[in-house]
Amino acid sequence: MCGLAGVLTLAPGVLPRAVVLQRMIAQLASRGPDATGAYRSADIALSHARLGIIDLAGGNQPIHNERRTVWTVFNGEIFNYRELRATLERQGHRFYTQTDTEVIVHLYEQHGDDFVQHLNGQFAIALWDEPARRLLLVRDRPGILPLFFMRQGDQLLFASEVKALLPAMTQSPRLDPRALDQLMTFWAPAGSQTLFQGVESVLPGEMIVVEDGMVRRQRYWDWRFPAPDQFHTGDNAVLAEELRALLVDATRLRLRADVPVGAYLSGGLDSSGIAALVQAQGGVQLRTFSLGFDDAALDEGAYQQAMAAHLGTDHSQVLCTSSMIGAEFEETIWRTETPILRTAPVPMGVLSGHVRDAGFKVVLTGEGADEVFGGYDLFKETKIRQFWARRPDSHLRPLLLKRLYPYLELQQLQSPAYLQRFFGQGLDNPSLPWFSHLPRWTTTAQVKTFFSAELASTLRSSAIDDLMAQMPTGFGGWHPFNRAECLEAKTLLSGYLLSSQGDRMLMRHSVEGRFPFLDHRVIEFANRLHPKYKMRGLNEKYLLKKALSPYLPASILARHKQPYRAPDIPAFIGSDGRLLDYVRDVLGVAAINRAGYFDAAKVALLLRKIERGNAIGARDNMAFVGMLSTQLWHRHFIENFHKLRAAGGAGNG
Repeated sequence: MCGLAGVLTLAPGVLPRAVVLQRMIAQLASRGPDATGAYRSADIALSHARLGIIDLAGGNQPIHNERRTVWTVFNGEIFNYRELRATLERQGHRFYTQTDTEVIVHLYEQHGDDFVQHLNGQFAIALWDEPARRLLLVRDRPGILPLFFMRQGDQLLFASEVKALLPAMTQSPRLDPRALDQLMTFWAPAGSQTLFQGVESVLPGEMIVVEDGMVRRQRYWDWRFPAPDQFHTGDNAVLAEELRALLVDATRLRLRADVPVGAYLSGGLDSSGIAALVQAQGGVQLRTFSLGFDDAALDEGAYQQAMAAHLGTDHSQVLCTSSMIGAEFEETIWRTETPILRTAPVPMGVLSGHVRDAGFKVVLTGEGADEVFGGYDLFKETKIRQFWARRPDSHLRPLLLKRLYPYLELQQLQSPAYLQRFFGQGLDNPSLPWFSHLPRWTTTAQVKTFFSAELASTLRSSAIDDLMAQMPTGFGGWHPFNRAECLEAKTLLSGYLLSSQGDRMLMRHSVEGRFPFLDHRVIEFANRLHPKYKMRGLNEKYLLKKALSPYLPASILARHKQPYRAPDIPAFIGSDGRLLDYVRDVLGVAAINRAGYFDAAKVALLLRKIERGNAIGARDNMAFVGMLSTQLWHRHFIENFHKLRAAGGAGNG
């Protein structure tokens, strides 16, 4: 992956000085440490920071067509570039590099805006059509790679990360209260909003067209599911073979690189399946990497080692301790550019550092399988809750929920009162489009009880209403299982897992992640399937397991899913039993009141509860991590704005 940044004049005007553009791309140094490049005309400036993966000698960007009338800077990979290039050459196009980037400009010449339909890849693209004075900003279908833009007077600023916009901003950014409200419900803002007021994200599967001074948004792809009577059905074995062939090809394409490619191995079904598919391709011995914890309840090392031995990979594990999380958290928020509600991104940054230290720039991972094939416990939960809703007075039906969490020692799961209080929400209206997520969202939203009166008074609409306005046409009529899948994809997947926990932690150490389960052909095949092929009874990812069964041992196929978790509040308590100094600083009364987002008295009560060692539950953990990360975000990007704008370059200001 790489980093891009640029400025477009929307009316006759002057582009920023060259030093400003240099500061913009300098903020993306970790995304592209291998080379930088730029193109500048009367209307636009494009800049690029390169992480060399394909055509190491000749692939520097910007890239242009034969007549130098179409230019692009690009972050990501076009995995089917060899096939596209061969077709384009037969059509008369001439190439001057061996890189995948060059197919973009020639495809645009050949197909116009429909060029994106031909791409199999993960990408954020800025394409400039000089004669038409036309800019396209394009993001890949599931939203693997980020791309942001903002209008500032008669200029449009755009970049791979918001921090690269800061040197060109004329005023200090401000927090968007609605985006924070949404994040404190869904873990990420709904739609195109970001925490930075006025800065928007190009949505997954979206193309932004800028011409004649106007900015127009258009979808070229979205998560779609059939009407209940139009599902694709068939023999289990035949469907499993069809899925297996798709996964083999998706993996094959994602091994294309001019540098060594490794794989993450968590010990679960998804990463084990991808590692096995890579190993089955043959060639050199696969290098695999995994993450370990000093907390035995979180560590999956035994499964990782067993799978590595089964495949015969060259394997290593990096240990992430609780104290490392506390020490790395502040830098993590600089990288994510957004608050987070759990510390899980921090160890992923530690893991990518281990990968880079081992000499690897590219890893394949199992991300996306849970959303595409219905793997989360949430999907089982929803099925049980729908069964319970038919007899809401039943005392037996909710007991099925106890079977879902063998990896957690939760005494409250033994309490009928807890089951009713947490999982029983919405039982009176199971047809609600967001029924599946109501318990989760309600619990997460309790973080908002810490909002200051001033911030709460600015909120004019509900976060759920904001999200529902973003859902695809026909969403309300889909099968309940498909609605739950779509909600996961629209919130947690693109906004958090692929961003804060994915791209930003990989790019912190200049590592590219690739995701075979998010090949759009795999997603579209899975979306056409009836949910019975994804969950058989309470057996999740049924068809995926059948497809991967030739490659995996029975112990992995039968293993209960264990979600990835990391220590939260304990990571921020020092050996003296007190919260770390920087935590007490940014959550202190003075800092809380300066930012104005939270109620200082309520925050102080929570901190006292933590330092006294009182019982801490999931809500307290989310509230603490959410507020701490928001305050750090404010310090990095609001309080330090003028330093960042003047200095440029990497670092946390």
